[in-house]
Parts: sequence; C-alpha cells; structure tokens
Amino acid sequence: ELIALADDERLAEDLRLLAVIPARGGSKRLPRKNILPLGGKPLIQWTIDAGRASGVCADLLVSTDDAEIAETAKSAGAMVPWLRPDDLSSDTATSSSVIAHALAWYVANRGAVDAVLLLQPTSPFRSAASIQSAVELYRRQPRETANAVVSVSPADTHPAWTFMLDGANDAMNPVMGWEPLQLRSQDLVPAYALNGAIYIIPSKDICDGLPIIRPGVLPFVMADSRECLDIDTPEDWEVAQRQFP
Repeated sequence: ELIALADDERLAEDLRLLAVIPARGGSKRLPRKNILPLGGKPLIQWTIDAGRASGVCADLLVSTDDAEIAETAKSAGAMVPWLRPDDLSSDTATSSSVIAHALAWYVANRGAVDAVLLLQPTSPFRSAASIQSAVELYRRQPRETANAVVSVSPADTHPAWTFMLDGANDAMNPVMGWEPLQLRSQDLVPAYALNGAIYIIPSKDICDGLPIIRPGVLPFVMADSRECLDIDTPEDWEVAQRQFP
C-alpha cells in the first residue's frame, strides 16, 4: 500500500526531488527494449506510472536520444525537454554524466532540487509504494549530510560461493577465502546485491562528481523478486512476460 496522504504531503513539503528516467534508443541484447509492449503498455511507461503515482517528485524527466521514446514518454505524462546530446548517447556514456546533464538543465530552468531520484525503465515492476519508502529512508537523514539511498535485494548467489579463476595456474580461488566455504548456508552473513530499481542521489554529490556507490550509502532492501526484476536480456524479457498469463 502507498504511504498515507499525510506522509505524502510532508515529503513534498520538505524534500524536492527530480525523478530522472534514462532511456537510450540503442540496446544490443534486447533491441528497442524501452518501448517494447509489456502487459499492454510500453516498458518505459511502467516506470513513469510508478514515479507519478508515488507523488514524491517535483517533476519526472526522461533523458533519451530517441524521438520515438520521447513521444512515448510524453504521452505517458513525463517531461522530455530535449533529446540527449550525442556525447551522452554512446555505449561509453555513464549514468553519472547523464544524471548530471539532466540536473544541470533542470536547475537552470526549473529551480534547485535536493536530490535526484533515478528510476531505470528496465525495472518495470518496482512499485510506487517502494519508491515512497525509499524516499522516506532518505528523508530521515540530516539534509546537509545526506547520503545516497540505493535499492538492494538478496543476492542470488552468496559471494562465499563465488570464485576467481587463475588461468595462469589453472586454479580457482573463493572470493571470500576458503574458510566461509566450510559454513552452512544458514550461518553465512546475508549478502545483498544492487538491483538497479531505485537510486536517490543528493544533488550536491552529483554536482561534485562523486560516485553513487561509495562509503556511507544507505541500502533500501527490496525482497519481492518481481519488483527486483531488471530486464537486460531476452531471457529477462521472457520472465517479465510470464507475469501476464
């Protein structure tokens, strides 16, 4: 369920957020994925709908280099003030540079925001309620020293059971060393992985060029495997489609 309206109003009053949805037109493993139809609407619309329903954003901006994605996003109610420049549309362009570009434009044209809420369109089932809860976690911090909040979920494979391969010696070495391999699974410290669904990044960090993932970042735990689905491959797409029998 969504956070009560009173909390919604409080969030809007004391925290100004810009939601940014990055959506490039190019995708090698799953061509045109951002506008592929899923459950009766384009993939990107799932994220736009969740962001708008959360009620925590001053605006929701889609950063894209693709005219068709731009029109789809506008029809779904997002702001698309420009097409992303070529230097931010290549395979080597970073998420940080895309966010910084969107934030700079927004501040110059619409005013300052406290933080950017990054919502990737490849996480279609992340809910408005989860967005609200992540924002509430961010809001509890002192404004001047706030750290980023990132969504995580239980790791599919515990790092104690992963290995680095030494090709020179034809050997495999456990990432966490040999001792944890002797433990029962229930005795291992729980491990979590970034799931890409929600990032809340202080504007000051973006302006200072700081990495999103660094010491002090706060984890927002998402346990629902459906919400945590990140669509990157045809196999991921098949999993998403199976949600609609």
